[in-house]
Amino acid sequence: MNNDDSLIDEHRAWQAVSARDRSYDGKFVTGVLTTGIYCRPSCAARHPKRENVRFFAKPEQAEATGLRACLRCMPKDVMRDEAAVKAAINAIRTAESALTLNELGAITGYSPTHLQRIFKRETGLSPAAYLRALRSERAKQALEDGISVTEAIYKAGYGSASRFYADNGKRLGMKPSAWINGGAGVSIQWAIISTSLGEMLVAATDKGVCCLSFNEGEQALRERFPLADLQPGDEKFHILVKQVTEYVEKPKGFNKIPLDVQGTAFQEAVWQELQKIPLGETRSYAAIAKAIGKPKAVRAVGSANGANNVAVLIPCHRVVRSDGSIGGYAYGLEIKEGLLKKETAK
Repeated sequence: MNNDDSLIDEHRAWQAVSARDRSYDGKFVTGVLTTGIYCRPSCAARHPKRENVRFFAKPEQAEATGLRACLRCMPKDVMRDEAAVKAAINAIRTAESALTLNELGAITGYSPTHLQRIFKRETGLSPAAYLRALRSERAKQALEDGISVTEAIYKAGYGSASRFYADNGKRLGMKPSAWINGGAGVSIQWAIISTSLGEMLVAATDKGVCCLSFNEGEQALRERFPLADLQPGDEKFHILVKQVTEYVEKPKGFNKIPLDVQGTAFQEAVWQELQKIPLGETRSYAAIAKAIGKPKAVRAVGSANGANNVAVLIPCHRVVRSDGSIGGYAYGLEIKEGLLKKETAK
């Protein structure tokens, strides 16, 4: 869309209105000539007839023709909402300590409940979850820069080491100290199994599967975790491997196999959305981006897919292009097609 309403793609705009697509809010408004009202694209009011609609890039342009703002969807509030979320993000990022929702509400002029709602709509996270993700990112960067764990904890804004480990141990699986130097101090058991799709490498910590790949060997595993202690699998590990193999060969329902993965907050949001895709279905990169509240981050979603170390269990093979074509896959299109065929077989 463009600030000049003459350049609006009216076909796409009408599709957005018909779908009540929130991602288009703020990009244009819909003027209904028969009622004299203009709305945001996602307005929940009954849809007008197409011939009675005109699109405007800005509310002011709609008002210049004599239209008035809809009291139900309040289209002029979109820009105010965006400004409030930006102000809240800036406050969170610059505050010396965690701000309460009431404090953020006072800063933005919004009620705490409304701010929480629009913040999650814009970012995909609540303010509290955004702060946790921000702290984790800062801590991870500090650790990668060679700072000690203790110093990284306080530099990232955590009040205590226990809060740091409580937030990150559950979210990332591996202990935060394992971020340094590719899994140093972590014991990983691994094995290669023959499957109908080729040789499958499975590796796991005591928390869960940390790597699943096809046609790769020990060298590839060491490249992922160069300082981890790689060990042959024990009996418990081989029970896990059996579960993994059964799911790959005869997928059924949502898998409950434990995982031990780590990524950025964005990557983990993408991976969580991938795990929501039902067996036998696919989603486009654009659909995943929209689902996590980042409709413009289609390329970043593709990168997050590529950063997934746990094939099949985090089903990046279920993501296809918007035109329906199968797209690429780290382990080759033949394996991707094979996985999708298994999942759609009755």
